[in-house]
Amino acid sequence: MAAMMGKTVQNIPSANCCQQNRQLCTQYQRDPCVQYKHNLPLFQGRKLAWRGISTMQSFNVSNIKQGVVYCNAALSATAVPSLENVNFLKLQNGSDIRGVAVEGVVGEPLNLTESVTEAIAAAFASWLLDKKKADSSTPLKISIGHDSRISAQKLQDAASRGIASVGFDVVQYGLASTPAMFNSTLTKNKDILCPVDGAIMITASHLPYNRNGFKFFTNEGGLGKPDIKDILERAANIYKGFTPESLKEAERKASSSITKVDYMAIYAFDLVTAVRKASGNIERPLEGFHIVVDAGNGAGGFFAGNVLEPLGAITSGSQFLEPDGLFPNHIPNPEDKEAMKAITKAVLDNKADLGIIFDTDVDRSAAVDSNGREFNRNRLIALMAAIVLEEHPGTTIVTDSVTSDGLTTFIEKKLGGKHHRFKRGYKNVIDEGIRLNSVGEESHLAIETSGHGALKENHWLDDGAYLMVKLLNKLASARASGQTGGSKVLTDLVEELQEPGVAVELRLKIDQNHEDLKGRSFQEYGNAVLKHLENKSDSDPKLEKARVNYEGVRVSGYGGWFLLRLSLHDPVLPLNIEAPSNEEAVKLGLAVLASVNEFSALDVSALTKFVHK
Repeated sequence: MAAMMGKTVQNIPSANCCQQNRQLCTQYQRDPCVQYKHNLPLFQGRKLAWRGISTMQSFNVSNIKQGVVYCNAALSATAVPSLENVNFLKLQNGSDIRGVAVEGVVGEPLNLTESVTEAIAAAFASWLLDKKKADSSTPLKISIGHDSRISAQKLQDAASRGIASVGFDVVQYGLASTPAMFNSTLTKNKDILCPVDGAIMITASHLPYNRNGFKFFTNEGGLGKPDIKDILERAANIYKGFTPESLKEAERKASSSITKVDYMAIYAFDLVTAVRKASGNIERPLEGFHIVVDAGNGAGGFFAGNVLEPLGAITSGSQFLEPDGLFPNHIPNPEDKEAMKAITKAVLDNKADLGIIFDTDVDRSAAVDSNGREFNRNRLIALMAAIVLEEHPGTTIVTDSVTSDGLTTFIEKKLGGKHHRFKRGYKNVIDEGIRLNSVGEESHLAIETSGHGALKENHWLDDGAYLMVKLLNKLASARASGQTGGSKVLTDLVEELQEPGVAVELRLKIDQNHEDLKGRSFQEYGNAVLKHLENKSDSDPKLEKARVNYEGVRVSGYGGWFLLRLSLHDPVLPLNIEAPSNEEAVKLGLAVLASVNEFSALDVSALTKFVHK
């Protein structure tokens, strides 16, 4: 170990590192999960130990500096690939990039290869260079982190080569959360090379094990759709220009450009500090609370040992904390019924006060109270709205389009806030919250039913861990003021939320090969369906179209409502119906069916089955 510029630095001989990389590459071919045994944080029993830093040590700043490792090793050598034609723009998924990174699933050909990844990372660096207009004498820095997917290591290495090829320094975080990656562009700490100029998170959220993708950040937040399109167009040009010599040169540059940093220790410490501050700077404000965590074998396992335990919470019964990119226990998705059953069972079996569940990359979350009642979807939004409106009376709560009428009543009549229902898509919701503030309408919370939630106080970052910290703050402050009763303080906040008796989402698919499209795109056809439904609804005295609506056709009637909208990316019209009973829900379904039945390219079988069951 040697000291350098005030940091604790470990110099690793290049030959040793290269040998380790070659061994890992060979093992990886035999055991695709070997990367988690070698390169990622190790688990000691159930607790997560980030690169050898214990739970207690991770909150000592001098020890955190030991997480900085300078590695002059070359990345594992790869044969020059046979470059195939790739439609880069098809990899765009809104404001993210997603593709198939692992072969073996029938009908899902590989399109997110190492070469494609290298081109995309180089394109991001090129885009960032144009945006920053930096002095070329000072290399810019990009951090890279990834979730627990089995393709993570090879894509991280490929992205590192792409970044280095543009002359940037690379800071690798290994297993990390999406919110932490954005945070690395804001943190001011030279000892851990922060702030970085840009960040890449390698993740495909809750999608199956064979998928992967990228999210990009600057200190202004996540990139938008036009930025992603620009990056992919650049990547296509870079990819076309690859030669054996340029790929080898990128590998050579990467060998001297990579630094490994334990940023997750910093991120976890910031969360702990936030809870302590909310409690009046009590060291262990959650002493005696029993809180279980379900990480779904994603990147959220740190939360139990590195956030809850330092705050005094008991975390026994926490489950699936070990990173496993095959997701053997359940889909890491707070919207998934099986996932919510798993965390609910863990709470009840362990007689815990609270359960917390994260998605794969920790930008979404949900919770369960001591009685097994879910804080999910509308209930999570209601709970967060109650907490935020206590702090900021009268503020506007921005949500996506499928939130319930009962939630509107709760926010506006019970809490005294304003409910601004906007479009689906977490970036749409967040951008709308930012826009409202820019035109003088105060908004402090933008949150989707999916579990994506962003707060103004947290730089509008959709951070599942920070959402849960807001719940912990409430528990801690209640304890500090002498209140008891575990999670009851949270449950009581949403007691008056009116919830529908029936809530369903049906997917009406458009057959793009059907002659009824007559050469039109599925978007044109879908919009024709929506326009026809809107006209029919206007002429039905039992139905009332929403006066303010930003997406699809939303109509109230029979004590409930329906929303039919066009998917952003797929030839599908999702239909949401909520009503007091199944009878009223069926009446709403029949009204939709009568309007859309004449569109023969639209598969209405799911709706037909619902109204006739």
